[in-house]
Amino acid sequence: MSDPTYDAIVIGARCAGSPVAMLLARQGYRVLVVDRATFPSDTISTHIVHPPGVGALRRWGLLDQVVATGCPPIHTYAVDFGPFTLAGAPGTPDEPVAYAPRRTGLDQILVEAAGKAGAEVREGFTVSEILVEDGRVTGIRGRSKDGPVVTERARVVVGADGWHSTLARVVDPEQYNEKPRLLCAFYAYWSGLPMDGRFETYDRGDRGFAAWPTNDDLTVIIGGWPYWQFETNRVDYERHYFEMFERAPAFAERLHEATCETRLVGTAVPNFFRKPYGPGWVLVGDSGYLKDFITGQGILDAFRDAELVAAGLHQAWSGEQGFESAMAAYQATRDQAVLPMYEFTAELASLEPPPPELAQLLQAAAGNQSAMDDFARVIAAVTSPAEFFAEDNVARILAAAGAGSSG
Repeated sequence: MSDPTYDAIVIGARCAGSPVAMLLARQGYRVLVVDRATFPSDTISTHIVHPPGVGALRRWGLLDQVVATGCPPIHTYAVDFGPFTLAGAPGTPDEPVAYAPRRTGLDQILVEAAGKAGAEVREGFTVSEILVEDGRVTGIRGRSKDGPVVTERARVVVGADGWHSTLARVVDPEQYNEKPRLLCAFYAYWSGLPMDGRFETYDRGDRGFAAWPTNDDLTVIIGGWPYWQFETNRVDYERHYFEMFERAPAFAERLHEATCETRLVGTAVPNFFRKPYGPGWVLVGDSGYLKDFITGQGILDAFRDAELVAAGLHQAWSGEQGFESAMAAYQATRDQAVLPMYEFTAELASLEPPPPELAQLLQAAAGNQSAMDDFARVIAAVTSPAEFFAEDNVARILAAAGAGSSG
């Protein structure tokens, strides 16, 4: 095989792929990033960028551009369980707020940043084949719209093209910690529903829904039901979507002054980890790890993994360590960072009543601002669920509730 033209070819240019391309290009590597979409364009998304993801945008020098789109900051996460609500601050002193930008704006900013860093960006490019030689991925074959079929080669091909990844289908990586689809949800954009900087979630038995502000004075409202109800509800999903809000009368009253501006968009996703690397290939973002969207972790996960992959590839190519060990470290770091949230997300997405011990803890946290802030930071991936649900922290929250009730 002749020397490859590129150090890396990245398939997929959204929240995982463009940051990988940008970070590698900033270090002087030759990078090609391709996407079948053209930008700006939309995609199914929770939109939410939790505070750690905001920190990544700041590190990359892109936060001001995101804020300039008019996307409002979110300073409070409120989870309404019916009898009580836990409302707290999701961030840290350095990154106190979240944002939920429309993907038309966010992805365009990321793609442009990759190009400005020196990566070659080909929009409207469809990958038709992953090249494999002697068991090693060596490049891609594909074409731009109305263009000829071309072959491009690289030291590494990065799959950042979602859970239906073309690269993942070819390399067939090991999957583990698998869980089935748990939740089916639909969302639309509403006008006339001011959120005042709040991300609101409502837990109502076998229904869950949430609302938060995005660009253009619009609010995203997403709601869903357990996946086992999918076949029953699919014939009239719009009715089920609108009826669920009646389970929270105060929220439903606010909706009377609002207008649903778009059609409903919905999906349901499986839950899995994939081994994210092998000879000549790496998976990043949803192509390598996917969980239900109820906690809105996807963009943050993509940003974190992009930094890990770019750092690992730099270490491998600079000779600091071998490719295998660098990517094994990426996998281990990723899994350690997300496994507690993965399990917590699956528990929430089941829309099953919480175990008695959990229900007691959550009720004890109500009114305790420190505990409510800590819970908000769990949802925001600032604090690990393992830390919040640790025995000593649970004891503190229960003791504080007991002292308050006795007083």
